[in-house]
Amino acid sequence: MFMFAYLIYKFRRRYLSLDDNIEEFLQNHKSLQLIKYSYYDIKKMTNSFKDKLGQGGFGSVYKGKLKSGRVVAVKVLLMSKADGQDFINEVATIGRIHHINVVQLVGFCIEGSKWALIYDFMPNGSLDKFIFPKHENNTPLSWERLYKIALGVGRGIEYLHQGCDMKILHFDIKPHNILLDEDFTPKVSDFGLAKLYSTDESIVSLTKARGTMGYIAPELFYKNIGCISNKADVYSFGMLLMEMVGKRKNLNALADHSSQIYFPSWIYDKFYQGEDIEMEDATDSEKISVKKMVIVALWCIQMKPTDRPSMSKALKMLEGGIELLQMPPKPALYYDVLKVEDQVSNQVGVPVSSLNAMDTITLTGR
Repeated sequence: MFMFAYLIYKFRRRYLSLDDNIEEFLQNHKSLQLIKYSYYDIKKMTNSFKDKLGQGGFGSVYKGKLKSGRVVAVKVLLMSKADGQDFINEVATIGRIHHINVVQLVGFCIEGSKWALIYDFMPNGSLDKFIFPKHENNTPLSWERLYKIALGVGRGIEYLHQGCDMKILHFDIKPHNILLDEDFTPKVSDFGLAKLYSTDESIVSLTKARGTMGYIAPELFYKNIGCISNKADVYSFGMLLMEMVGKRKNLNALADHSSQIYFPSWIYDKFYQGEDIEMEDATDSEKISVKKMVIVALWCIQMKPTDRPSMSKALKMLEGGIELLQMPPKPALYYDVLKVEDQVSNQVGVPVSSLNAMDTITLTGR
């Protein structure tokens, strides 16, 4: 009986402490100008949680409507799994951001153990539903549309890195966290793992790696590769670009050929050998855009942070002419680093325009 009472005491103390911390944070950041809703408001706007949009590690997302008629997505957090710091991260980062390529936070709810975040509703859902084969019900996006989405995501990340009064590192850029509005304008979302830093800080410190496997920059695991910085988001962006082009996961153990298991290495070899990309129903302009996406992605996923471009540079490369781009060293998994470094001297600085089209790589079209 005593143990049961003690557990209840600890439980209540934990949530009261988290609640106090968040309230203190919000008092210190009144300039965020966010609306605080009651749990009654949350139930009313979601029609008692009638329309569930999805579920994640920290709770469920429901479709809702405000009194004004504005359609929203309501993220209801599970207190058994949620971390108060993640809540603060989300409010602190998105609450200060106003950019067309970053999801807009409308308000929040803190009422005892009931927490929620309210965002603008994105009718086309997340990008992963359009680029991975398992989502067959969605109409495939055109190459032109994918290129515009890539540019939008790049602009959103660039804004996070240098467009705010604080530098914001996302640490979880991936297709699932790119939301699409009614016009397929991309919005960077889910800032639960984000970190805020002073704009004059170039190197950041973390106590543990954060992000999603397959998109996490190697320096978050291996300190000897380099320091952690905004180049971690650049790496994730590069992996995202690769998956947009390949319309598959970058690491696929079930690939038809062993050489295709790691898509970035496979497509690099094809490009370096002068093979062109064949895309169904693609215009010449779209082919050039996709080739730029591949080359920029290859630069972004370089093993060492110092070898990657900044987000601003990567964006300029995407927007610029194909004739200005050069092939980077071949990207590698960590255990391939030493072997690749021996080969790099013969592969750096090869102009893309000098690669002759001999064979073709066939990629899924529209």
